[in-house]
Amino acid sequence: MQIEQALMIRDVHAADRPRERLVNQGAMSLSNQELIAILLRTGTKQESVLHLANRVLTYFEQIQGLKDATIEEMISIKGIGQAKAVQLLAAVELGRRLSSKQTDTKFTIRSPKDAASYLMADMTSLKQEHFVVLFLNIKNQVMHKQTIFVGSLNASIVHPREIFREAVRRSSASIVCAHNHPSGNPAPSPEDIAVTKRLMEAGSIIGIELLDHIIIGDHQFTSLNEKGFM
Repeated sequence: MQIEQALMIRDVHAADRPRERLVNQGAMSLSNQELIAILLRTGTKQESVLHLANRVLTYFEQIQGLKDATIEEMISIKGIGQAKAVQLLAAVELGRRLSSKQTDTKFTIRSPKDAASYLMADMTSLKQEHFVVLFLNIKNQVMHKQTIFVGSLNASIVHPREIFREAVRRSSASIVCAHNHPSGNPAPSPEDIAVTKRLMEAGSIIGIELLDHIIIGDHQFTSLNEKGFM
């Protein structure tokens, strides 16, 4: 009996930590493992809910693998019964519907956090650097999102002409650039700052403003605008 009580206490404490952080710091501050732990709610007698959540991620290799998961696959994971499987699949389907709705209606960028929220789900788990541009209308609504290139960020690779040619073609009033750091650390490098300044200069000449350059890390971001580099 004492062993079972100890296991329950350990599990509750493990589950409460991500819940408390979500309340205090917001959902974006949580890792994939912690978000899944909140959905699962409890672990098993043998392991905490965080360990169980980690095994779910390991089974599907990465968070994107959950998009096509079946209930049979979920239940095949030790510690995941039908109830937990249903909770996870329901959450996945809600995410899919929200994502679909977001693409159907124009998303408005009012702050760096808005831009990061729009991009975070797709970019936070990428294994390579992706340089993405959001093309906005006069109301700061996203008209189009395009990946310009994949690979290490380099000023000689990020050509302003490619970005602003697309911006002109789409009659964009402004743009927001973003790229991810696979290391998980969103701190800007000297190269990131150099690329930003180059794009700012080009935009100033053309008359299409670069509003921000967002760096996406592991469920966190840095705005070069907020940091005073623009």
